[in-house]
Amino acid sequence: MYADFRTIHLLKKHFFHIIFWLATSFNIAYAGDKSAEAVRVNTINTTYEQIDFSACTPLDYNVFSKAYQGYISLLKGDKLNDIKGILTVCDYSLSANEKRMWIIDLRTRKVLINTYVAHGQGSGEEYANKFSDRPNSHQSSIGFYVTGKTYTGKHGNSLHLHGMDEGYNAKAYERAIVVHGAGYVSRDFILGTGRLGRSWGCPAVSNDISDEVIELIKEGTCLFIYYPDNNYLQSSTWLNKS
Repeated sequence: MYADFRTIHLLKKHFFHIIFWLATSFNIAYAGDKSAEAVRVNTINTTYEQIDFSACTPLDYNVFSKAYQGYISLLKGDKLNDIKGILTVCDYSLSANEKRMWIIDLRTRKVLINTYVAHGQGSGEEYANKFSDRPNSHQSSIGFYVTGKTYTGKHGNSLHLHGMDEGYNAKAYERAIVVHGAGYVSRDFILGTGRLGRSWGCPAVSNDISDEVIELIKEGTCLFIYYPDNNYLQSSTWLNKS
């Protein structure tokens, strides 16, 4: 009888030791997760605060945080040209009549260009609200892109884009979604028609600065086209990597 009580006592003792060990391990792991998240958020905050937006309208912090997170994920995945350190963000939640493209040098923390950028005819009028990766839709595609090589096409000097988000922009190259200059991207066009002109899905910029834009961002830099689409934000590989 005594032996039975001793056995039960030892089992209970070991049981509580196991429970204590599991709880401690969980707390350490949880604390580690919280610590890693705190470091990530602090890095984004610090980077954003150091960027000089004094010469333009600041890029929204929430948009920047997503763009920067994807940039880091692409960089760690060896998808980007690490030497350039260029991040381009197009905020398609804004009116086309606003300068909603920012080209940021993350090394110097400077905004190199803040300018107008068109969206596709099929995506909306002044505001874009419909997006697709379907050929001939004439709609813009949201998500992360890696810039490619330049070429001379019907719009002159142009820049290939490689979509990195399957289901959202992966057909960009096939669809000839590129950066190019266009006469309908200008302040004068807005004053004459009430809104910026629209492309066939390309993030087109003004003819006046297209060569400069293309030279800055070509060959392996990150371009992020943002829109607050919850399905995309929750499913993007580059936004949800730990």
